[in-house]
Amino acid sequence: MPGISPDIISHRLSVNPAVRPVRQKRRAYDPERYEAMKAEVDRLSSIRFIREVDYPTWLANVVMVRKPRKGWRMCVDYTNLNRACPKDSFPLPRIDQLVDATAGHALLSFMDAYSGYNQILMHPEDQAHTSFITDRGLYCYKVMPFGLKNAGATYQRLVNHLFAPLIGNTMEVYVDDMLVKSRTADQHIPNLSAMFTILKQYKMRLNPTKCAFGVASGKFLGFIMFFLIFNMFIQKKAFQFKKSSEKGSNLVCSTTSVRRKSPPLLQNSHNFSQV
Repeated sequence: MPGISPDIISHRLSVNPAVRPVRQKRRAYDPERYEAMKAEVDRLSSIRFIREVDYPTWLANVVMVRKPRKGWRMCVDYTNLNRACPKDSFPLPRIDQLVDATAGHALLSFMDAYSGYNQILMHPEDQAHTSFITDRGLYCYKVMPFGLKNAGATYQRLVNHLFAPLIGNTMEVYVDDMLVKSRTADQHIPNLSAMFTILKQYKMRLNPTKCAFGVASGKFLGFIMFFLIFNMFIQKKAFQFKKSSEKGSNLVCSTTSVRRKSPPLLQNSHNFSQV
C-alpha cells in the first residue's frame, strides 16, 4: 500500500532522552496465539509494514487480542515507551459538536480508512523504538502502529490538513472516521467527488467493507444519525418496550433527559412523549 507521503507527515515519538530504555522480557504464548502471531508477522512483513531490526534500545512484547467475531488481533505493549514520550496536545474535535453539525442532512456517506494508522510512515529515526519481540526474531514498524501514545493526534493533524477546505462544510472527520453530508440529494455526488479528489491526490485508501454511501442514516462516533433525528447507539443493548404505563413513562423520561442535554440536536426530532 503506497501510504501518505512523508513530505506531508510522518510520526515522531520525541522520546525523552533522560528516560532509560526498557527491554521487556519475552513472554510465552499458547499454541493458538503463537500461530496467529506467526501468521500476522508474515503478513506484515510481506506488505512491508514491519522489518527486522538488530540491537534495539526499546523492546516490547506482542499481545494477542481475540476479535469479537473470529480470529486474533496482534497488538504491541508500548506501555513503557509511551511513558517516555511527551503528550501531543493537538486537539481532537468535540464529538457532540460533530454530531450536532451532522444532524438534519438529507444524505450521508460514512467512510473508514483502510488500516488508517498504517498509512502514515514512522519517521526513520523512530522506527527502531517500536521494536517488538517474537519467537522468530526482532521486528520494528515502518508504519505508524496502533498503541502509540500520540498516534491519534498525528492522524487528526493529517486529516485536518488534507480536508481543510471541506471540514465543517460538506465533511466531518474524527481521526479515521469520515462523513460526507449533504442538505439535498442533488448535492451529494459533487460533495463526494470533492472528497475523492483529495483521497486520490494524497493516496489515502478507504476500507470498502466499512463504507456506506448516499444513505439516510448510519453510525457515526457512537451515534445513529438520521435525517432530522438522532438516537444514542448503545452497544449490545436495546430499549425493552413494554405495554405497562410505568415502563412507558420511564421511556419518556429517558428521552426527555437526552433532549435536555443536547437541545440543538433534537430541536427537529419527533416528539417522543407522543409515542
